[in-house]
Amino acid sequence: MSSPEPAVRAARNGPGAPLTVAVTGAASGVGALLIERLLAAADVKRVLALDERLGDVKGAEWHTLDVRDPAIADLLRTAGAARDATALDGRDRETAGPVDVVVHLALDLDLEADPAARTAYNVRGAQTVLTAAAAAGVRRVVLCTSAMVYGALPDNAVPLAEDAELRATADATCMGDLLEIERLARRAPRVHPGLNVTVLRPAILVGGTDTALTRYFESPRLLVVAGSRPRWQFCHVEDLVSALEFAALELVEGELAVGCDGWLEQEEVEELSGIRRMELPSSVALGAATRLHRLGLTPSPAGDLAYTMHPWVVSGSKLYEAGWRPRWSNEEVLAELLAEVAGRHTVAGRRLGRKDAATTLGAAGATVALVGTAALVRRARRTRRR
Repeated sequence: MSSPEPAVRAARNGPGAPLTVAVTGAASGVGALLIERLLAAADVKRVLALDERLGDVKGAEWHTLDVRDPAIADLLRTAGAARDATALDGRDRETAGPVDVVVHLALDLDLEADPAARTAYNVRGAQTVLTAAAAAGVRRVVLCTSAMVYGALPDNAVPLAEDAELRATADATCMGDLLEIERLARRAPRVHPGLNVTVLRPAILVGGTDTALTRYFESPRLLVVAGSRPRWQFCHVEDLVSALEFAALELVEGELAVGCDGWLEQEEVEELSGIRRMELPSSVALGAATRLHRLGLTPSPAGDLAYTMHPWVVSGSKLYEAGWRPRWSNEEVLAELLAEVAGRHTVAGRRLGRKDAATTLGAAGATVALVGTAALVRRARRTRRR
């Protein structure tokens, strides 16, 4: 989707009030895409790009730091006066002043990362950014978690309202981190009056991403738990970036869900993907997931399985009311995902190399995600006996 129309922006910000926006996690991924959009936005006068390394996007003022460093408060207050700032577009440095909006995207969601280190980075980083923003007089912080925080339960409404209760538990990948960030987001305006905190919750994110749910489509068969009725809703990174731009430009606020219109039923996913299913009893699938994760054969805990069993589709009504629309449909994003994962082989959430794939998939008869791991289990047991 194109950037918001200037007339729409002016209705919220008023004429003559261009913004200074800081983006953490700016060197790659969603952060890099967002600063490109912000640099082209008429209502943004300066963009500060914060990361532990310099990125490639020209035009932003780059600052290298760890977002857990409390010194970020001074940086946000002076908006570019730090010694390591690199102005790449020749903009007038005399315009330096406090940052208006911080978009915090420095999150570690790597499936293979050490869980304790990942949590320390994610939670401490969000806490530091919120505290620093309040101390620096920043008026808005935009955070990004996931629609997974609503939880995947058989009695979920379809679609879920954005103000629905967050019923996820901490037994899915990174879910404890995201729930704690949500808690910090709700607490911050009470602790720091005057600080607005906006939270975006995307559906299954696709576009250069690697998650337990994108790996589901790398398996030779699609696992379907007997008696379950999943619905699939995706969010392309380009649509997330445009929604983040809406939030940064102060066109929306509060807790916002982001995703494609509607959803796909499991049968539609199978037809569009051409991947056949394997249906398993719930006790078998959940038991296998638990054992395989305990053995260290898969990075995905058993809690991830719920998100392939039960609906967690979101409405996105607040963004729609503000004039935002997704460019991508669920069908288009699924096609993009299938193109990205082509040639990859994942069993039980564990990505296999070519040699592993030939051995394991041949021996197991190309079985599905969670239970097509007999060869891996036997190999692990042999290794432990040595």
